[in-house]
Amino acid sequence: MIRLEGITKVYPIGKRELTVLNGIDLSVEKGEMVALMGPSGSGKSTLLNLLGCLDQPTAGSYYLDGREVSRLSSGELAQVRGQKVGFIFQSFNLLPRLSALANVELGMRYCGGSDRRRALEALTKVGLAERVNHRPTELSGGEQQRVAIARALVKTPPLILADEPTGNLDSRSGEEIMTILTSLHAEQGVTLVMVTHELNIAHYCKRIINLKDGQIVTEVKL
Repeated sequence: MIRLEGITKVYPIGKRELTVLNGIDLSVEKGEMVALMGPSGSGKSTLLNLLGCLDQPTAGSYYLDGREVSRLSSGELAQVRGQKVGFIFQSFNLLPRLSALANVELGMRYCGGSDRRRALEALTKVGLAERVNHRPTELSGGEQQRVAIARALVKTPPLILADEPTGNLDSRSGEEIMTILTSLHAEQGVTLVMVTHELNIAHYCKRIINLKDGQIVTEVKL
């Protein structure tokens, strides 16, 4: 599903350059569940953005589902995101004036269409069948993250990227979210790559990749 070869990302800062990723080589198989860990500034979020085609590397090659995407135009990258990638964010990124159902439907519009039945099915899968007409402010943090998961999964992408999906939740809600994610992963066979600072959350995955100073320093299979 994912193959990175020599991925480097450099940002200009005035007259200097900041190297955030430095020669990353990484492969993730279809259906794998992988956690990215490391201290702040290690390059985790930058790597996740590159995997999600939200940014491009300065050097190196990125192959997603067999296609090199590291040199695509912004329009082509947007098309790949719409077809291949679902995002789950720490801050949920829900529109406050829309219902849970409308927020999930919005996720489909970004990839060219909308289907209320599929949106309802996605919300039912994450246990929100009775809350579809509630706005985010009427939902708990855990419920809001469930809406975000439904929004990511409704277009059935082969790759899910999660950036600290339990970071804004209490421990019980965080465990509930990971139970939902692992169940959906097993049921649908999606590939999941997740950034987390919490080792107990990382242990839901089958492999933990640790980054430091823009490089992979260890890989642990569970």
